[in-house]
Amino acid sequence: MSTQAFNGAYLLPLFEAIEQARGEHAYLQLPVPHPASSLAADDAPLDSYAAAHLVRNAYTAGLAHADALRRLTVAGEVDPTSPWTLLRGALENFATGLWLIDGPGRDERRRRALSLWDEDMRNRHQHERDTGHQPSGTGKSGAERRVEIKSVADRLSLPPLTRPGTLQILLDAAPSAGLSPTRVGASWRAASGFAHGRYWPNLRASQPRAALQGHDDLYHLALVIDEKQHRPLSHYCHSMLCRLREQYMARAQAR
Repeated sequence: MSTQAFNGAYLLPLFEAIEQARGEHAYLQLPVPHPASSLAADDAPLDSYAAAHLVRNAYTAGLAHADALRRLTVAGEVDPTSPWTLLRGALENFATGLWLIDGPGRDERRRRALSLWDEDMRNRHQHERDTGHQPSGTGKSGAERRVEIKSVADRLSLPPLTRPGTLQILLDAAPSAGLSPTRVGASWRAASGFAHGRYWPNLRASQPRAALQGHDDLYHLALVIDEKQHRPLSHYCHSMLCRLREQYMARAQAR
């Protein structure tokens, strides 16, 4: 798809926010929380499993996904699939950071952080098992880390840790950014459909431009991105990004 067929003006607020976070050789990180901040108080008893680590990583990953779409747009290489998959990744990242930092109550925020760390180490354990990798020296395996995480949760008498679901994270985070959970979820479902190569999003969120007759006596549709359908996803990403940055900076400063 060429730039002549793609306007994409609705992406500019998101792209401008991304460009502000670009350094000379890397994306500008969110700062480490001040020791006297409320975020540092949340993280104090979590040992090395602080929420701030997860939030900062999610933020940077989201910037990279959105910036990849910005670069594709500048290069005029916009296809009907990548804009959905890239903003899906950005939305999930920004929502995860917001879900961690803006949870209701300190115990719930700690439970969310430890639940996500537990899932992280579960995935690490799976990778170690699949590759036969064993940590060297005094390093601990993913399974051993999960035992540590569970012990921290028990020591703090937190509610049971649960495996975080991406959709539920999005639904929980949406109101924090002033968004409708239902609409955010609907946009994410379409983006996920494109990411997984499903059929239905092409009918629901793409525009046909031409019909070409193939050698198999079937007609093949040439599809382009439906900007009206993609626009809300860009808005949700921008809103989540701005709210995450705002909330993090407020909670990472000294009280």
